[in-house]
Amino acid sequence: MTCLPDRPPGAPALGLVIDLDTCVGCQACATSCKQWNASGHSGPLPDLHPYSAGAEGVWFNRVHSFEAGEGAAGRTVHFPRSCLHCETPDCVTVCPTGASYKRAEDGIVLVNHDACIGCGLCAWACPYGAREMDEVAGVMKKCTLCVDRIYNETIPEALRQPACVLACPTKARHFGDLADPQSAVSQLVADRGGQALMPDLGYRPVNRYLPPRQRQAESQPIEDQPTPLDIKNPLLRWMGRVLTR
Repeated sequence: MTCLPDRPPGAPALGLVIDLDTCVGCQACATSCKQWNASGHSGPLPDLHPYSAGAEGVWFNRVHSFEAGEGAAGRTVHFPRSCLHCETPDCVTVCPTGASYKRAEDGIVLVNHDACIGCGLCAWACPYGAREMDEVAGVMKKCTLCVDRIYNETIPEALRQPACVLACPTKARHFGDLADPQSAVSQLVADRGGQALMPDLGYRPVNRYLPPRQRQAESQPIEDQPTPLDIKNPLLRWMGRVLTR
């Protein structure tokens, strides 16, 4: 078992804030992530069947699209999914070799590929499905928050952000220190009622999702709106349960 580090008081908790109201599902975050990380900290990232519909291979960011509601109240919700860099991640503590670890200085969860044996225990432990097995290299890989970019002093400071954030055309993705209540991302979460995913599990994910804003067509009585139990897709069901609290 791998132990979590003792995080010093006031240490940053770097993460993402994703606005589900403005995400259009364009996949720019996924493709820019793939492009940067293919030759970066976790590269290469293989494509097993590059022209198939299933996007088999290693993708740190995947975007799922769902139809929620019916009629005038219906909408398409695009849900980007990647590592949430949890404060108490079981994907780290179940690792038998210490390959999966959480950094004390900024809270980023990473994988040491030299120590990873590809056992898959971390993928089983992650309830968010954020781990990706590199079947070519036989090791587990995941979102690094572009750690080799955000600390790279050879590029302009404005560009020291994750590739997915810089590529988003609608500015639906935001990056910063979510441990600092005065940071821009923390203020955004407070203003929009940002939510953690499945907080009842106790993993304390750092990333936050901003729920879709209510639109005029959705002014129907609350009893007529679909409840989480009415939504068939399990992933969308827990999204609805969390984001409507």
